[in-house]
Amino acid sequence: MADTQSLKPEQYTSKCNLVTGYRIYLPKLVVNYIFTIISLGFLQLVFYWKPVWHLKCTSTKCQLREATVVLIQNQFHESFVENVKCRKIQVPLTSILPDQSNECPDEVFSESISEQAVDIASAKAQPKKCHHSILPSSGESDIDDDRRALIRPTKQLPDGEFQFIFFEHKKGVYYWNPVFQGFLPLQGLERQTELSAFYDKLKGYSKEDQAIRQGVYGLNEILIEVKSYFKLFVEEILNPFYIFQIFSMILWGFENYYYYAACIVAILIISICISLYETKKQSVTLRDMVAHSSTVTVLRESGETEEISSRFLVPGDVILIPRKGCIMSCDAALITGNCIVNESMLTGESVPVTKTPLPNPPATEGAPVSCYDVENHKRHTLFGGTHVIQTRSYGPESVKAVIIRTEKVPSMKGELVRSILFPKPVGFKFYRDSMKFIGLLVILALAGIAYSIVTLIHVKACIDDLVYKALDIITIAVPPSLPAAMTVGTVYAQNRLKKRGIFCISPQRINICGKLKLICFDKTGTLTEDGLDLWGVVPLQDSHFLPAIQKPSELTHGPIVVAMATCHSLTIIDGKLSGDPLDLKMFEATNWILEEPGVESNELDTIAPTVVRPHSNETFYPNGNSELNPYEIGIVRQFPFSSALQRMSVVTRTLDAKHMEVYVKGSPEMITSLCNSNTIPLDFQHVLQSYTEQGFRVLALAWRQLDPKVSWHHVHKIPRGDLEANLTFLGLLVLQNALKSATTPVIAELHNANIRTVMVT
Repeated sequence: MADTQSLKPEQYTSKCNLVTGYRIYLPKLVVNYIFTIISLGFLQLVFYWKPVWHLKCTSTKCQLREATVVLIQNQFHESFVENVKCRKIQVPLTSILPDQSNECPDEVFSESISEQAVDIASAKAQPKKCHHSILPSSGESDIDDDRRALIRPTKQLPDGEFQFIFFEHKKGVYYWNPVFQGFLPLQGLERQTELSAFYDKLKGYSKEDQAIRQGVYGLNEILIEVKSYFKLFVEEILNPFYIFQIFSMILWGFENYYYYAACIVAILIISICISLYETKKQSVTLRDMVAHSSTVTVLRESGETEEISSRFLVPGDVILIPRKGCIMSCDAALITGNCIVNESMLTGESVPVTKTPLPNPPATEGAPVSCYDVENHKRHTLFGGTHVIQTRSYGPESVKAVIIRTEKVPSMKGELVRSILFPKPVGFKFYRDSMKFIGLLVILALAGIAYSIVTLIHVKACIDDLVYKALDIITIAVPPSLPAAMTVGTVYAQNRLKKRGIFCISPQRINICGKLKLICFDKTGTLTEDGLDLWGVVPLQDSHFLPAIQKPSELTHGPIVVAMATCHSLTIIDGKLSGDPLDLKMFEATNWILEEPGVESNELDTIAPTVVRPHSNETFYPNGNSELNPYEIGIVRQFPFSSALQRMSVVTRTLDAKHMEVYVKGSPEMITSLCNSNTIPLDFQHVLQSYTEQGFRVLALAWRQLDPKVSWHHVHKIPRGDLEANLTFLGLLVLQNALKSATTPVIAELHNANIRTVMVT
C-alpha cells in the first residue's frame, strides 16, 4: 500500500465519512442464499430496504484498489453502494487526463492506512501549479518515465490496451489513481490549464484522438431514466409503509373487519396511482428539459472542419459557434470573437450577457503562470444549456471555443441537474421530532403487546385471539392509513400551489411549510422592480462636486457624458437595444445612438465593431483640419463587469483622434482606489454617504487618455490592470430602485405572523 504521507493529508479539509472497498465472498453468498430460502424471500426484501446490509452479508472488505464494490458514506450520514467498473482504453490515462500529481483535487476518494477504507476529502487546494502539457495529441506527457510509472492509473493488458477503472456516483465519474491511492473525480480542462495552452496547444483533435477520449469521457449527454409504470409500481409497493399496510389489511381480513380494510385499500390505490402519475410526469419533464443534442462544427487537428453530433464532443475539442447562435451542449471557453448569451436557464436572469475571449497574457520570465478558472473566467465561458443569441468576430475569422467540460465531468448544466436529482438532505427539527414520536408510539405498542399477552394468558384466551390482539395493537399505534392520507393531502396542496403559479419539485417538503420561521428574499426583481431609474448625475468642477443634474442629456459632451455613452455592454438584438437594465437607463439618459455593423461590414471592420454618437448630427474639426467629420466614438475593447473587481471598463477612440481613451465604471470605493488622489474631491465620503443613506444606488465614473503611440493591435495586448490605472475621477451616477407595490403588505403580513424576513443580495 502506498505511503499516504506523500499525499500531504494536511492539505485536505475532510467533511465526510468513509468509502470502503468490498469484493464478493463466496461463503457469505452461500449463507445468504440459504437464509433467503428459509425466510421465503423476506430476507431479500430487507436487503432491498437496506443495501448496505446486503453488501456486508455477501462481501468482505478489501483494499480499495482490488474492490469490485464500494460503500460510500457522505457527510450527511447517507450510505450508497456503487459497483466498480473496468473499461478498456487504447492509451495510458495520463495522456488523456490532466496530471494531478502536484495538486490536491477538490474531491478524492483515497485509501486509509488503519483500515481498508477511505476518506472522501473535499478541500480547496493550496497554491496550485498549472499544467505545462495539456492533453498532448501525441499521447505522451512531458513527465519523466519514473513519474509516469508511478502515476499511471491504468494497467496495461497483454493485447496492448489499458484498463480504465472507475465507478459512477450521482451522475459523476470517479477513476482510480494510485498516486492518491483512491478514486478522483473525472476532470476536463476546468482546473490548472494554462491560458496560453488554449491558444498554443489546443488546436483540435483528429477523429481517432476524439474516439480514444470518448472511451474515458463517454458521450456528452445526461441520461435521465424514465421508469415504466410497472417498475414504479413495484418500487412504490415495496416501500416499508405500504408493506405494513398490506400486512394490516390481511390481518383485518382474518378478523372479518372488511369495511375499514376496504376503505384503506381504496385510499392506498388512489394514493399509489397519484404518486406514480406525478413521479412519471416529473421524470419525463426533467428528461425533456435536459435532453439536448445538436449538430456542431468541430475544428480538426489538420485545420479542417467537420460537422458532428454534440454527443461526441470531449474536453479539448475546438468548436465553431454559428453567427446566428446556438444552444450550448457543454461548457466551453471562448478564444476568438464575442458572444451575446442568454443564461436565464442557469441564473434566472433574462438579461443577455456579453462573453469575450479568454485573456492570453504574454509569457514573462519569472512571472506566475496564469491558469484557467471557471469562476474567475466566467465572463469568457459559454456554459452548457445557455443560449448563444448571436456572435461577432473581427474580420473573416470564425468565433471559436474550446470544450472545457462535458456532461460526464460534469458541466454547469450537469451540476444543476445533479442538484435537482440528488438534493442535499435537510435536517429539519420537525422531521426529527416526528421520528421520535413514532419511536415513542412503537415503545408504547410493545408495552401494550406485553400487557395484552399477560392479560389474555391470565384469562386463558386461545392462541388465535392472543396473536390477533397483539398485532392489532401495532396497527393502532402506527396507523396504516397515515402514508396514504399524507400523500393525498400533499398532492392536494401541490395542486393548490400550482393554480397560484407556484411549482414544487420536492412535494414532501410542503408539510413543513407551516413550521417556517425565517424567509429570505432576493432584492432586485423580487422586493423591488426589475429596472433601475437614473435619478441624476453628480459631475465635478475643479475637483469639487457640483449639484446633481437630473437630465444628463443637457450636459456638454465632456468625458462624463462619453463615459455614460460608452462604458456598458449593450448590444442590439432583433433591432432593439438589450443589456443590463442599469446600462440601458444610463445610456438612454445621454440621448445618444448605438450602432453595430451588419454581417457584411462586420467581416471588414477591424477597428471598432460598435459605435456611439449623439442623436443630433454633430460634427467637429479633428486635429484643427478644415474638413468636418461626424462626432462618433468607437468602442475598441471591452472588459465586462466583474463582481470580484467591482467594475467594468472600455477602451474607445473618437473618429480621427490621435489617442485612445479608457473609461471605467464601478463601485465608488473601487474607482477611487484606481484614481489619482488629487482628482478626488475632499468631501467625497460625505457626499457619497448622503446618497446611500437615502437608499440610492451610487456608481462612480473615471477615465484616462492613452499615449498616442498605443495602436489598435497593441491595446488588445495590454493587461486590464495597466489600462485601469492612474485614472481621473469624473463624478457619480445616482440610481434608484423602487419597491414593488406588493412588497410592503407582504412583509407586514409575515411580521404579523411572527416570521422573520431577511434580504439576501
